[in-house]
Amino acid sequence: MIRRLIFLWTLLLSIAVSNALHFYLDANEKRCFIEELPTDTVVEGHYRALEWSEQTQTYAEDPNLGIWVEVDEVESGHNVVKTKGPSDGRFTFTSHDSGDHSICLSTNYSSWFSSTHIRLYLDIVVGTTKADADQDRSHVSELAAKVRDLNQKLEDINREQQYQRQREADFRNLSEATNGRAVWYSVAQIIVLLATCTWQLRHLKRFFEDRKMR
Repeated sequence: MIRRLIFLWTLLLSIAVSNALHFYLDANEKRCFIEELPTDTVVEGHYRALEWSEQTQTYAEDPNLGIWVEVDEVESGHNVVKTKGPSDGRFTFTSHDSGDHSICLSTNYSSWFSSTHIRLYLDIVVGTTKADADQDRSHVSELAAKVRDLNQKLEDINREQQYQRQREADFRNLSEATNGRAVWYSVAQIIVLLATCTWQLRHLKRFFEDRKMR
């Protein structure tokens, strides 16, 4: 039984979305990423910034370097996170609405006074709930904590499936509405053509009648 639980725990951990990358920034430059999230999804991010050193010709940590983190909901424009942290830090937020979220990072340096280059490492984990589990580690056994984490992972998967079903239903309704408009447009074209043909026939009939009377 314990082996099955451990296997299921490992499998579900592999399902959680994790994005790890690194990129380069100049002073006063902002880099944004779009993450599509369901409602009430916990997102954890870890970043580490290294500054280029002309003396050593390598990227190294600088205690004066700070990182601005801003998270906005793309559709509504609502700001979820806006915080400044050290060169090596973390951020956590929960999505209130489903849809695209913009995650932007920038330095506290200004291009007027610095031309330094930054290498920034970013690791984003979507759907994690370790923060809640850590609060109760001292009150439950290790096995009970893992079982609860498994249940939470299953809830995350179920929420993701519900979100995808909602998007599918919205797309289906949009397709049906578009098809209905296309049908009515075709019917309107047929009516206009029939009215035009009828008017032309009457006009020709009157024209020939007038010619005969003359």
